[in-house]
Amino acid sequence: MFIFKRVSHLQEWVHQKRAEGASIGFIPTMGALHSGHLSLVEKSKSDCQATMVSIFVNPKQFNDPDDLIKYPRPVEKDIELLYNNGVDVLFLPEVEDIYPPGVATTIDFDAGEAAETMEGKFRPGHFDGMAEVVHRLLRITTPDMLFMGQKDYQQFSIIRKLIDDFALSVQLVMCPTVREENGLAMSSRNERLDLSVRQKAGLIHQLLSEGKTLFENGTSVADIRRKFFDTLEKADFKPEYFEVVDGYTLLPVETPDDAQQIVACCAVYAGEVRLIDNLIWKNS
Repeated sequence: MFIFKRVSHLQEWVHQKRAEGASIGFIPTMGALHSGHLSLVEKSKSDCQATMVSIFVNPKQFNDPDDLIKYPRPVEKDIELLYNNGVDVLFLPEVEDIYPPGVATTIDFDAGEAAETMEGKFRPGHFDGMAEVVHRLLRITTPDMLFMGQKDYQQFSIIRKLIDDFALSVQLVMCPTVREENGLAMSSRNERLDLSVRQKAGLIHQLLSEGKTLFENGTSVADIRRKFFDTLEKADFKPEYFEVVDGYTLLPVETPDDAQQIVACCAVYAGEVRLIDNLIWKNS
């Protein structure tokens, strides 16, 4: 596995692979890798002839400075995981490589209403920073395919619009959420949970699954949301939001007939750790 820290070195490798006729898959991450990330690696390896992973903790995605400071950075462990799972290249840039002094990296991109709800409402500016860094990484790496996880569904939807708006020649692939044994969506943040809390946090996915059945049987979104909040609060969690949305526009829906794809999305605090999850309730 090659490890590149400089843009020019990475691009030389990409140029060589292009000359060989190889297709290239790319997985952007912020490190603290887990089985969810590795499932993206496996998908890339099955669909492409070469696989790149980036690790870059993007400061522009954190509206809370303390969250940025606390974000785990086990780089040596991450390198070992990527090597053992057959990744071809790790791109490990510094901030000045992604945002060079004197170089304009901001983009004229409006994600619209999709960025104003859920994560956009509670983490102002998050999607501006996320879209900017993904656009920058795609311009640097020029992959054929971009692999992202379903767990960050809102992020996926916004990147889909980014690719369309800028007519980027990359195919976006969404991979299913990988879960712990109790149903908790795998996340780098899970490492910060106490063991007992981590075990109880499977309740989030359980309620999303129960909500799907209720929704299909005609229960209102308001009643499902009320049950979601009440049950989690009684278990000492603090739900932040629970929304049922159109899978393309991310606008709210009320009944199964309102959209072809419907997704239930939520954010929940387990102590100081903020967890997000979602479940596709309809896909036709």
